[in-house]
Amino acid sequence: MKVADYLIKNLVNLGITEYFGLPGDYNFDILYSIEDNKDASWIGCTNELNAGYAADGYARVKGYGAVVTTYGVGELSAMNAIAGSFAENVPVIHIVGVPATNHIENNVLLHHNFQHPNYFAFKQAFEPIVETTAYLNKDNAKEEIDRIINVFTSTKRPVYIAIPMDIALMNIDGDILIKEVKSDESILKSFVEKASSLINNAKSPVIIGDALIKRYQCEYLYNKFAEQTRIPASNFLMGAGIIDFDKENYLGTYISVFGNDTAYKYLTETDCAISVGPIYSDLNTFGFSLPYKPDDHIAIYGEYSVINNKKYENIRMTDVLKELIKLVNVRDNHINVTDTGYKTPEISDKKLTSDYIYPRLQEFFKSNDLLFIETGIIMHGFSAMKLPKNVIANTQTLWGSIGWATPAALGGCLADKTRRTILFTGEGSHQLTATEVSNMMRRGLKPIIIVLNNSGYTIERILSNDPEDSFNNIADWNYSKLPELFQGDVWIATATTEKEFDTALKLAEHQDKMCYIEIFTEKMDLPFITAKTIERLNKQKQEALEKAVSFS
Repeated sequence: MKVADYLIKNLVNLGITEYFGLPGDYNFDILYSIEDNKDASWIGCTNELNAGYAADGYARVKGYGAVVTTYGVGELSAMNAIAGSFAENVPVIHIVGVPATNHIENNVLLHHNFQHPNYFAFKQAFEPIVETTAYLNKDNAKEEIDRIINVFTSTKRPVYIAIPMDIALMNIDGDILIKEVKSDESILKSFVEKASSLINNAKSPVIIGDALIKRYQCEYLYNKFAEQTRIPASNFLMGAGIIDFDKENYLGTYISVFGNDTAYKYLTETDCAISVGPIYSDLNTFGFSLPYKPDDHIAIYGEYSVINNKKYENIRMTDVLKELIKLVNVRDNHINVTDTGYKTPEISDKKLTSDYIYPRLQEFFKSNDLLFIETGIIMHGFSAMKLPKNVIANTQTLWGSIGWATPAALGGCLADKTRRTILFTGEGSHQLTATEVSNMMRRGLKPIIIVLNNSGYTIERILSNDPEDSFNNIADWNYSKLPELFQGDVWIATATTEKEFDTALKLAEHQDKMCYIEIFTEKMDLPFITAKTIERLNKQKQEALEKAVSFS
């Protein structure tokens, strides 16, 4: 079959049935292969950055995602999105249509290139932000596609593949060679024996789950491990929703000293921390405020694990959890978690503040909801919530690129149309990527979009020296009018008071169409956790500066 058909066929077999991107004259044959595949659909986005974010959101829900761009101008526009996927271990394949082989070999000056052509410059630019790259030619096309897909599926990270126009149409053998990645049995045995011994001999072990559990598709095994052993289990912010709140041994999300005293107490007093899929970043751990040293205990990652600072390579999270389930003893724990989540808010005619917004949203969320929470202050308010059963919660806590959540929600809607999708974003972030709302409406999707209008970049106001710095101001938009620019069915509401927000949410529950709700707060209104986290980070920053000055 043709090279492009072969690639798309095998990506469809991985579950990638929607392909995000923009057309360009160098990628038409790839797009025809998508359109000709009965199980694949083309999702044209308003720009390549949005397409990359949408593929990222899609992959977070469905396992894998794909973005297709044209050479140079298109692929570079998607670069920030791919970097975010790489940072957070989200498997997105970036497919680039490039000029024909004879033009490359003869260094012909074609559009989308420099005056002194360099046809490999952009591939080289992507090399640090993907797991591997491939540039197809007549001799390596089959071998490189097979290799790319094997790396893609085994590492759960982005990959990059450039396909010249003539190579896309070339015929190759249609049988793919997928290599099953297995753990090194001797290393696996050594690790699980030591880990299970440490856990079984510990007086107060605690499990901490995080985002890599989702990326390596180990939610079922992780839940089985936690439920069967009855070891107290918490999670970091990026791991929210991995375990349902009604499990007897679940402590709720770890939010340091800013709430959930039960989780903080258990992690402080543990003599054996078992972190599964952790991402130990500043915001995910609330300013590195961990009461234990991660590598001094047990850490299970996607493709390796650590015990007491010793790294065990070539062992998969899936296999480690399967073995620990067999070897770890069941605990007789009685845990009483009373301080998880927000209390039910009372409704008044007061102006909206964070003190009401997040408790009210906690009540609004339902079982099986699909959430996309924008970076900035919103994710801190979200972090203290008690989530209903089987919620899939998505934040971009590590990369933190504002604007990610809106197109990511588009990808999420398409990845699982059976779930109610809720997007909660700030108006500053929304301005970067709001045009993708038109794509949601074009395709008849029905997310509930909540836009928090607090008059500018509030997170930057509290990080900068002066909250009134002019660079934190943004253009005023009438956001509730925005959907009227686009064609489609939408229900629109605004809210400035608690009662208005409560009414808007109640009405939104009964709409069989997209809902777009703009809410207003004062520009310096902050969730409690944001204020405390920034205070901690600023203190650490100042200490580092003072240390640097002292050293110099």
